[in-house]
Amino acid sequence: MNPGAFEYIGNGVDDDCDGLIDNIQPPCDGMLNNTNSSDPMDYAKAIGLCQQTKETDPPPFRRWGVISGEFSLANGTGVPASQSRAIRSGFGNLITSLNGGRLAILSTGHAASVNQANPNYAPFQPGQDFGKKSPFPQDWYAANGYRLPNAPGCPEPSGDHANDPIMLRLRIRVPTNARSFSFASWFFSAEFPEYVCSAFNDFFVVLIDSPQPEWPNPADKNLAVYRVTSPPKVFPIGVNLANDPQAQNLFSVCKAGPIGCSGSTSGFAPCLSGPTFLQGTGFDDTSLGGCGSSNMVGGGTGWLTTVGNVAPGQIMEIRIALWDTSDGVWDSLVLLDNWVWNVYPASPGTF
Repeated sequence: MNPGAFEYIGNGVDDDCDGLIDNIQPPCDGMLNNTNSSDPMDYAKAIGLCQQTKETDPPPFRRWGVISGEFSLANGTGVPASQSRAIRSGFGNLITSLNGGRLAILSTGHAASVNQANPNYAPFQPGQDFGKKSPFPQDWYAANGYRLPNAPGCPEPSGDHANDPIMLRLRIRVPTNARSFSFASWFFSAEFPEYVCSAFNDFFVVLIDSPQPEWPNPADKNLAVYRVTSPPKVFPIGVNLANDPQAQNLFSVCKAGPIGCSGSTSGFAPCLSGPTFLQGTGFDDTSLGGCGSSNMVGGGTGWLTTVGNVAPGQIMEIRIALWDTSDGVWDSLVLLDNWVWNVYPASPGTF
């Protein structure tokens, strides 16, 4: 128990020494405008990271919180397109924030569903090519042998740079009683269904830098992967989840039918959750063909949980990035929300 801790609900202890036991910190994002704010700290609030702090505070006065934030291209430099980010109360007709009143959106096109403004909606297919390019995140790329990782059985993605990339970097002091964290993400892409298991594999990565936690994070720092133990497989979060029976349950918000009809590998996606939650997103458009009965512009994962480990009381950085691979069209988008600290270490990854 100390002022640098977070209040862990249910343990009957005044963890942060504020005189109250198990008091829930109220959401801080309800008054944020539905707009493409240029302030990365607004996106931290929209995700659920309300508290801010200073890195230079002397030890007796240190508190956990967000220290700083930055938007950049995928390699940590440059300026992304302003249309590729937004804070929203929801997305489409049915998707709403999980906690508080807002969620954060990153996109390789416009971060908007049908009828939304600031930025305005623009079709995800054929998509918006902003002409922005950058190298990949170099530490992650080097850790993967200077090759882009891909789902088992799918061709290697092509290209040597990220197209229309956006990265949100947050520098955070970890609570003194936290050993892990989680947040929710929902990935969409217009690459589904035509380009599933092809070289056009848009990337969503969540890279963590932290002093050695109790339980290690992945060697390449990326938490946006789904791991299968038998047989061992690693799936980057993206449309290629829809190609493998062991991962299809993670890419489930879509219209069932053929996939890969414009790529090199064909298959079938059962889309276990159906297309209902695509209503009003723009990914539900059926005017552009698709793959036979699978005729919507795109599909999505549904809400997934991303988990990472941290060292109590230390400084961590998280880099959340999205980019088009091989070209700048057929856009992808990710929703981010519901950051939660935990007092126990966890198995890192996304599920």
